[in-house]
Amino acid sequence: MVRDNKYIPQSVPYPGETLAEKLEEMEMGPKEFAIRTVKPEKTITAILKGTSSITPDMAVQFENVTKIPAHFWMNHQRGYDEYIAREKWKTVIEEAKEWAKLFPIADMIKKGWLPRVVSIQETASAMLAFFGFASHRAWEDYYFNQQLKVAFRISLKNTKEPYAISAWLRKGELQSARLKAKDYVEKDFKEALSELKIIMAKHPDKFFNQLQDICLEAGVKVVHTPCLPKAPISGCTRWLKDTPLIQLSGRYNRNDSFRFTFFHEAGHILLHGKKDIFLETIENSGMDEVKEKQADDFALIHTRQ
Repeated sequence: MVRDNKYIPQSVPYPGETLAEKLEEMEMGPKEFAIRTVKPEKTITAILKGTSSITPDMAVQFENVTKIPAHFWMNHQRGYDEYIAREKWKTVIEEAKEWAKLFPIADMIKKGWLPRVVSIQETASAMLAFFGFASHRAWEDYYFNQQLKVAFRISLKNTKEPYAISAWLRKGELQSARLKAKDYVEKDFKEALSELKIIMAKHPDKFFNQLQDICLEAGVKVVHTPCLPKAPISGCTRWLKDTPLIQLSGRYNRNDSFRFTFFHEAGHILLHGKKDIFLETIENSGMDEVKEKQADDFALIHTRQ
């Protein structure tokens, strides 16, 4: 099999098979080989059966007895270990197929978020790579079970479209990773908002680039992520470690709405700190009505002409 221009064999003999052939050639039994290599006989037997691995220490000892270089034994073991790992990965992919079908795959491919795929196995693999998880259960632990609350403090379990929402949020993370922001300074961000109020009211060409650059100077990342079907999110505010992130969708395709959403999210940063994630227009996302009202009031003040 060839994958990504790399040959991957369909099967690989375990090192114990090669060792058994060599011992037969040398007319030597496992007990004698164990004595000569100063290893327990049960260890040698386990290697011959493929239930134990050859360590670097063993490889050097095997070299002295078999006259086969240690690097051969190590490469053989490494190749076999990779083969076993890939076989296990196939099982992970099989288990993730139904999970992958729950996402708006076609739209994600259309937007360039995912590579074009042919099979559902490729789809599952691409989705795991997109999220940076080793299995779909890891996705559930992160977005449903909040096993890493320092990074994701709300559960999407009770939202109507958790899969599409999580994909939209993840895309924002990937976008933000490409941006370089200065250390966040609250005073600088407040001053930036005064400047942005004027710029956004005029709505010049490439105003979003100006908005993004000004915010980066104040230590805030701002990204634009188009909506996915069934995930009509206007915006989101969260902190990625010590850097606040504002993710906007431009859902209504109107300057006044976009401007209001931006200042609403900015209000969350200045008023509510690092402890919460705010998803706008999403039901059952644990929305705090008091904090949302405070952010609305903040946005109203900053969008008045």
